[in-house]
Amino acid sequence: MGDDLVMTIATVNPTTGETEKVFEPDSDEQVEAKLDLAERVFAAYRTTSFEERGRLAIGAADLLEGELPDIARVLTTEMGKTFASAKGEVAKCASALRWFAAHAEALLAEEPVGTTASASSVRYEPMGPVLAVMPWNFPMWQVMRFAAPGLMAGNVGLLKHSSNVPQTALLIEDVFRRAGYPAGAFQTLLVPSQRVAGLIEDDRVRAVTLTGSEGAGRSVAEVAGRAIKKSVLELGGSDPFIVLPSADLDRAVAVGVQARVQNNGQSCIAAKRFIVHRAIYDEFEASFSEAMGGLVVGDPMEPGTDVGPLATAQGRDDVHEQVEDARAQGAAVLCGGRPGEGAGFFYLPTVLARITPSMRVDTEEVFAPVALLYEAEDPADALRMANDSTFGLGASVWTGDADERAMFVDGLEAGMVFVNAMVASTVELPFGGMKRSGYGRELSTLGIKEFCEAKTVWVA
Repeated sequence: MGDDLVMTIATVNPTTGETEKVFEPDSDEQVEAKLDLAERVFAAYRTTSFEERGRLAIGAADLLEGELPDIARVLTTEMGKTFASAKGEVAKCASALRWFAAHAEALLAEEPVGTTASASSVRYEPMGPVLAVMPWNFPMWQVMRFAAPGLMAGNVGLLKHSSNVPQTALLIEDVFRRAGYPAGAFQTLLVPSQRVAGLIEDDRVRAVTLTGSEGAGRSVAEVAGRAIKKSVLELGGSDPFIVLPSADLDRAVAVGVQARVQNNGQSCIAAKRFIVHRAIYDEFEASFSEAMGGLVVGDPMEPGTDVGPLATAQGRDDVHEQVEDARAQGAAVLCGGRPGEGAGFFYLPTVLARITPSMRVDTEEVFAPVALLYEAEDPADALRMANDSTFGLGASVWTGDADERAMFVDGLEAGMVFVNAMVASTVELPFGGMKRSGYGRELSTLGIKEFCEAKTVWVA
């Protein structure tokens, strides 16, 4: 997730497999000019008022909402999410811009602190140009999670997007430009992933945020560490979805299917490991497999489609290798388990059971509509299984028992715990994970402060 899966910067329509548009990478001279402009515009933009920044953010939100169907169509064309999902993503971006426009000033207000000084406080000041290395799966929302709070804080943005969503990357820059932001406040860099290290090392870039794979996170963190620069990493997940006998089973099945196949299964916070109490396991397995097998796979622009294609041919091939590895080692394939027929990068919704630790799917993130079923002896065993992962992004637990709820909220090793609901991002709450799912937070008061300098002020 987040890595460039192709060297060419191009729109390859995953529904048809056809290359629709190819882009020339930015030259060294173009990148240099953009970095210079970012540094220069920051010196002025940081002095603008919250009122002015908010006016610009609302202008960008107005453009997104006014052009929503056309923008959503670009997202669907480039990475294959259903048109309904794309429209929801664009609307969510507009909402985030409006929320930070309304709340940024209060979130970053100077904080008086009682000390022996006559006056002492903490101020929050922008860092400067921030590099965002973003993935293709939510090609606008992932960017806006950084851009909406970052621009309201007074930072300027440099976007290095995945090479398979260049039109979305340029569209985001164009929206900010047309909203009236000063030239250089937000710029897209059309460069391959090999150029990221040099960008991080450049003195004009003050910090970096990445959403992507564990491997990409290691690379970015290593370079940022050498350069002594702040980094925020939102990496992969293998989120547990735990179902206990006290839960509403029908509701858990219905939401579980949605949680697994959202965004065609390509979401870091999608439910991936379904851990079900033995008392209800057989019933859950039968209902869940039937529901997954009944989903409509097809053209993401069609209203009746539940699951569209995977974003790339490589992604489809990678997940099939994972499924075949599990099958060869004795996993039960309850539905799906193979690529779709015809053109495009489709993979059928799949349910695997009898998972063992030697299977790749047990330890790797599965970035496709593939669900893994596990049977737990009791709540304590379910908690142990949920935490038996190198990842710790989100977790969903389904229970009607207050003691069980408290047990899992306290015990789950995850940055986000949802009870009787699927894991989701919301602008008011921090988004991020534990363990190898990364560090730092996006959204909320924590997210806007990640790329601010906390300045101590002491007046004797």
